[in-house]
Amino acid sequence: MPQVHHTIGLNGIDVESIFEARNFWVHARMTQRRPCPRCSCSDSRIKASYTRTLRHTRQGNRLIFLKLRTEKLLCKRCGKYYSNQIQGVRPRMRATENFRLEVFEDHEQGKTKKSLSRSHGISPATVEAWYQDHIQARISEFKSRQCPRILGIDEHFFTRKKGYATTLVDLRNNKVFDVVLGRSEKSLSAYFKRLKGKEEVRFIIMDLSDTYRSIVRKWFPNAQIVSDRFHVVRLINHHFLKTWQLLDPVGRKSRGLLSLMRRHEWNMSFEQRLKLEEYFRLNPAIGAIYRFKQELMPLMLYRCLDKQSVRSKLPRLLWMIQELQDSPFEPMKTLGKTLEAWIEEIGRMWRLRKTNSITEGLHNKMEMISRRAFGFRNFENYRLRVLALCGWDGLINRV
Repeated sequence: MPQVHHTIGLNGIDVESIFEARNFWVHARMTQRRPCPRCSCSDSRIKASYTRTLRHTRQGNRLIFLKLRTEKLLCKRCGKYYSNQIQGVRPRMRATENFRLEVFEDHEQGKTKKSLSRSHGISPATVEAWYQDHIQARISEFKSRQCPRILGIDEHFFTRKKGYATTLVDLRNNKVFDVVLGRSEKSLSAYFKRLKGKEEVRFIIMDLSDTYRSIVRKWFPNAQIVSDRFHVVRLINHHFLKTWQLLDPVGRKSRGLLSLMRRHEWNMSFEQRLKLEEYFRLNPAIGAIYRFKQELMPLMLYRCLDKQSVRSKLPRLLWMIQELQDSPFEPMKTLGKTLEAWIEEIGRMWRLRKTNSITEGLHNKMEMISRRAFGFRNFENYRLRVLALCGWDGLINRV
């Protein structure tokens, strides 16, 4: 008889017959005996035999049922009874792990419990139970993880009632490390107090948040704080647009001008530059501020510089910060004070290539998880779902 693993992927089984009706029924028997789980002795005798009916997989629109004849064994060394289990079929389950994993992956990819119930012949409650079981299996595989060496911290919105949550991302592996409810020092202190491996973190990348900076300085003694390039550039654009609003409220409402003002000068076409120059002839003050911003932006885009290059470019940045602080416009003064307060973190930003762009992308994925679930009321359920889908990368290792 051909072995069944050649056709349906299970080892240690011989096919006796295949019966085709509304579904496929595969009658098989076990050919391998499992050692005693207590004393690991392979010397045993058959005490009794019984048949297990298992859902295995789908073939087209029909299910494949496995009628597996197995034995209850008696260990000759320790005298204990045990069942002869096979890899890929868990005890007391009415489906193989192949079938359960197939249901889990289909549900993860967006199929509803109702449609899976019709196509796989199981109840919606069973779909939910199997899905949660695989989620827990994924989570259990990395519970003992240590803190990554390069950590990204950012916030994202959870619910109106519970507010914001903080995302911790492993920027080396581009995976979510953990999600914590809250973004204040009071709400996060308990989590960071019990977090293991904080001393191993070397770099933490974040936006220009004083709250996160004080938390990191308190709980991560060996970590260096690095400003996130995206947030620095966005901050500069934000204060520049606020200054433009003060000088020309009418022009600020033009969507065409707004698109041009936000762009880097080297990304514009010749016609777009002519349009801006025409606008600056009528508004020379805005043109002066715009050119100053275009000189400041390239300084924020440097990366992977050595120490000597950082020292050579730092005086230029300090001079521009002083010019911002001497500006008669309040948004420019605020920008200068913020850049001065974060000058060390910006200098480290020039040394590293890593940014929090991975964190922002994972936030988009987390938002889709919440939408597919029609929102979460329980934060722990949300956290487990995010860790399983955004933080797990491997295979489920279990029988």
